[in-house]
Amino acid sequence: MNTLTRKILIIQNTRALAQALSLIRAPVLKQQLPLGFLFSDRQYRTMPTHGIGRYKHLLLKEEPKKKKESVQMKQIKAATSTQYGVLNVAVSGYDMTLVEHYSQYIHKLCKRLDIRVDESYALPTKTTEVMVMPEQGTKMHVDVVLKTHERIVQISQVKASLVLIFMEVLLKNQPEGVQLSIKEHTEADFQSRFKARPELANLLSQIS
Repeated sequence: MNTLTRKILIIQNTRALAQALSLIRAPVLKQQLPLGFLFSDRQYRTMPTHGIGRYKHLLLKEEPKKKKESVQMKQIKAATSTQYGVLNVAVSGYDMTLVEHYSQYIHKLCKRLDIRVDESYALPTKTTEVMVMPEQGTKMHVDVVLKTHERIVQISQVKASLVLIFMEVLLKNQPEGVQLSIKEHTEADFQSRFKARPELANLLSQIS
């Protein structure tokens, strides 16, 4: 027997031994490995996620909302020999668009003339019913309901020499159907900003 045949026999014997060992180890591996490992290659199914996909802990904590404080009346500045105190430029009319645009124009004009604007706000809308009596009969019925819209531009520390020019410009640019008035600010004007609640007032009077 030469060397070549010996090498061939050795190779065949090693292959047979390897196959025999694989057959012996197969049942042992089936008993030790989990069932999911044999039927699925996706091993991550049994692994924990460790919070993957959670984002709430990354967001900043929101501060608790503060309660809105009630509006309090500011101290009314007194007039001097060269300056006016607090003035209310009141704009009113039935057309809300005209009233709103004209009040915006007044606000912009004050900024151009370096007039200090303290506040710009709207007053509660007032409704007026127009009653009509028919030619025959005495029972009146409502014909039209008119809504009056009012806006206030509150200015202060206006120079006396500038008020006449300011009023002249406002009157020249006043649109039709819009009323304009300028008066000093009082405590009654501040109270008119809020809607009247007679029921609450009656209850408070009964308690007191």
